Amino acid sequence: MADDTARRGRRRRWLLIGGGVLATGAVAAIVATAVVSSGKDTASGDKAGHLPQPEKLPSESPAPEPTFSDVAPPAPPDPVDILSSRKKDTAPISAGTLFPGKAATVRHHEYAKGATSATRGCASAAQGALPSVLSRNGCRQLFRATYSKDGVAVTVGIAVFDTKAAAGRAMAQAKPNIASLPGSGVPTFCRRVACRSSANTLGRYVYFTISGYTSGAPVPTSDTKALAAGREISDYAFSRILARGNAQASAAAEATGQPSPTARPGT
Repeated sequence: MADDTARRGRRRRWLLIGGGVLATGAVAAIVATAVVSSGKDTASGDKAGHLPQPEKLPSESPAPEPTFSDVAPPAPPDPVDILSSRKKDTAPISAGTLFPGKAATVRHHEYAKGATSATRGCASAAQGALPSVLSRNGCRQLFRATYSKDGVAVTVGIAVFDTKAAAGRAMAQAKPNIASLPGSGVPTFCRRVACRSSANTLGRYVYFTISGYTSGAPVPTSDTKALAAGREISDYAFSRILARGNAQASAAAEATGQPSPTARPGT
């Protein structure tokens, strides 16, 4: 709005001044008019008959034009970029920050939260070939939580590495086989029976799920119930990791006066 006002020039106001004049003044005006209209320039001026030149006045200095910087403002922090490096991803982390509250709600489905755990010995919370893969790629911590609904229980595990590359290697080298976590009202499940499992990665994190029946029965290949629960809790884990990145990106932008980043979808 200020720019629009600056672009409009100020209007000058001209006033017509009226008043009576003496008769002789009127006659002089008539004579002057006659001289000018006749094309003669001898009424006044120098010996060559030229009219006097108007007085030269100093020209008005133009108003300074606004200047604009060619330097673009810094881009706001990228939440996923923060999550990809231990040096940038420095916010406190715990089972409580990753799995808050007493339940997880995904697509209007509510899962009750059972036991949670945190360990720096990542291998102790995995089974099959996964323990050696986690150790070989430098897993620093592994956080687990179990959620249950309608006779199905899902344990989700979030493994933390130093870099995105290390997490990617761990993801590629082993089939998901996180150890289920019973307790807090959830009986032992997915031990020595067929269950559904998954693995995904985001930044320097790999998140696993294992889902099965609380009755201890094996999950058949035709199952859709345990499969759907595992997918929803996997999506929940993704949203919780991403929320961590979004929170740190917003805090970094505020501290440096940068525009707040647009939150990545999933939070």
